[in-house]
Amino acid sequence: MATELLGVEHPIVLGPFGGSSSVALTAAVSAAGGLGSYGLYGYDGDRIRAVGAELHRATDRPFALNIWLPLGDEVAPNPQHAVFAQALEPFYEAVGVPVPARPERYVPELDEQLDAIWEVAPAVLSVVFGVPSAALVTEARDRGIRVVGTATTVAEAVALAEAGVDAVVASGAEAAGHRVSFLRPAAESLVGTVALVPQVVDAVDVPVIAAGGIADRRGVAAAFALGASGVQVGTAFLATAESAATAAHRDAIRSTAADETVLTRAMSGRLARGARNRAVRAIEASGTIAPFPMQNWLTGRFRTAAGEQNLGELQSLWMGQAAPLARGTTAAEVFAELAAGVSGR
Repeated sequence: MATELLGVEHPIVLGPFGGSSSVALTAAVSAAGGLGSYGLYGYDGDRIRAVGAELHRATDRPFALNIWLPLGDEVAPNPQHAVFAQALEPFYEAVGVPVPARPERYVPELDEQLDAIWEVAPAVLSVVFGVPSAALVTEARDRGIRVVGTATTVAEAVALAEAGVDAVVASGAEAAGHRVSFLRPAAESLVGTVALVPQVVDAVDVPVIAAGGIADRRGVAAAFALGASGVQVGTAFLATAESAATAAHRDAIRSTAADETVLTRAMSGRLARGARNRAVRAIEASGTIAPFPMQNWLTGRFRTAAGEQNLGELQSLWMGQAAPLARGTTAAEVFAELAAGVSGR
């Protein structure tokens, strides 16, 4: 069972957010008896150590740290940076920041992140966009850290299980944020949660955690009926006061219909699900989208400023298709609703 594996009371996992994780929300979910998660995309070693120290001060319960594995298609800063940056100039002007110069790097090295993670010693290390190396799995196991992989297809789940992960998150196409496919292009790996979960359960011999389209007790009950051992929930928690989402982002979650979310490469260069706001529409219409992680870094310069100014039309408003079901205003309310689905199965 997921509870025994993860050392928690309830098989409820907080979805890790690439830019909207908060210590408060992670600690709240862990304190409630679930597994709080914190996304470390873009964090260097020092920042990971600082966040880890905050988490350990905030909770003595198990929590997970999440990292993105390199796919091998990532671009390094190059002369094209200036071209793509100039294409986004109207957005920089809109928030009052200069067109950003080319940095030395877009994201930290994986080894730098892992060195810090081993020092933080979370209960769980979850990974997306790939299969963890044998060395990573061995190091984690030697340190008593569980490793959880994320799959968008059955083949990905099998690859993760064969690599020795302790559990697999089966992420359906309804889920918010990036489609974390790694064996085939994300656009060719769009399997819905109801179809994906039971097939993954049949294909692997490790616990399966269902993700995508789950926001209330009904979704939790359905996930267990499909054979899942736990659920991972993102959007419903993202809409709570404890998350790092802006007020504009939380408002968008509550006002965006299921059929109004879109899959887009506009904000990061990789396919992700969110609201189709002004920035997404304009960037898609321009036809000029830099490869990952250049596009993510470039848009991040105006998205950060837009968040500080609460300008939702210029942020990444990631959300899943179950956004209309995200009705709780606090982490405790959302957790209680989800837990009702566990107890009622």
